[in-house]
Amino acid sequence: MREGLRIILEDTADIEVIGEAQDGLGAIKQAEELEPDVILMDIRMPLCDGIEATERIRQQANGPRPRVLLLTTFDTPELVIEGMRAGASGYLLKDCSAEEVGSAIRTVARGQVLLQASSAVDLLAGLANAQASRPTSPTQGETFGLTARELDVVRLIAKGRNNAEIAQELSVSDSTVKTHINHIFTKLGARDRAHLVVLAHQFGLS
Repeated sequence: MREGLRIILEDTADIEVIGEAQDGLGAIKQAEELEPDVILMDIRMPLCDGIEATERIRQQANGPRPRVLLLTTFDTPELVIEGMRAGASGYLLKDCSAEEVGSAIRTVARGQVLLQASSAVDLLAGLANAQASRPTSPTQGETFGLTARELDVVRLIAKGRNNAEIAQELSVSDSTVKTHINHIFTKLGARDRAHLVVLAHQFGLS
């Protein structure tokens, strides 16, 4: 599968493949050495799985953190949730088309969160189940000090909107949206947009 992905991506004009790894430890090492923009990360790998590798890569980055795009199957929504909590920017199903792979890489490279529509229902169902299986947090259901407008921004981010789309929908400037997002990250303790999406669903803010 890795060889097939490489062949597909090498034929894509605006994407350059700079490294490959056969396990999670190799991925961590190459991420540090090569500083890629985007990493396609299989969730299930030997030595160190894709979730742990994602978390370690996101923590060790000295410069801009690489965006991680998880590769998964229909039967792993819980693992996708854990991967996004670890810092992944989205996920792709392993049976996706070549066009979908390229489009997904471009999406996360732009800083957007990618939830593949064909299995988003499975992911959200998994989020709900994971939330129900844990003890209720004393802060669950609260708004964490978010203003009404900040809650609007959270809901739109959870729907996959980018800053420009949010600004247009709320009739505000791009800079205002960025300010709201900075405040939201601080109040919720979110690392990035992907983590914010997970938190929004987990705490019923979306």
